[in-house]
Amino acid sequence: MSQTPGSSVIEDRLKALNITLTQNPPPVANYVNAVRVGNLVFMSGKGPRGNDGKYITGKVGTDLSLEQGYQAARLTGINQLAGLKEELGNLDRVKRIVKVLGMVNCNGDFADHPKVINGFSDLMVEVFGEKGKHARSAVGMGSLPGNMAVEVEMIVEVE
Repeated sequence: MSQTPGSSVIEDRLKALNITLTQNPPPVANYVNAVRVGNLVFMSGKGPRGNDGKYITGKVGTDLSLEQGYQAARLTGINQLAGLKEELGNLDRVKRIVKVLGMVNCNGDFADHPKVINGFSDLMVEVFGEKGKHARSAVGMGSLPGNMAVEVEMIVEVE
């Protein structure tokens, strides 16, 4: 892919994927969106907030289908990328997505957590290629803040 003058490789890739990053709202409690320690950035958990400010809510497998859960995880990934860009200024500084913790709002009998969080993981690989492949945990939760469908936190290595 040829790079547009004045832009970044990752910005061009996002544009090709028809993804627009919007600014995340400030934290609602006593925490920050990101903490950098050396060359690692620890991103606070984000959820599937749309451009309208509303979250995709409900329990995956009950209120939402597996595909809707996958899309919620993908949207959460877009929100994490927006927060990471706010922290770094340029997503080309990402050296590797290191670790992802994906939490799925579901009932106790739901067992497809990895398939839901694939929405997040697939996006990271689409955006960053091999650098987007990461270690991951995908777990079920009885509830999440505001009844959002998924929440994901991640650790990123940067240059």
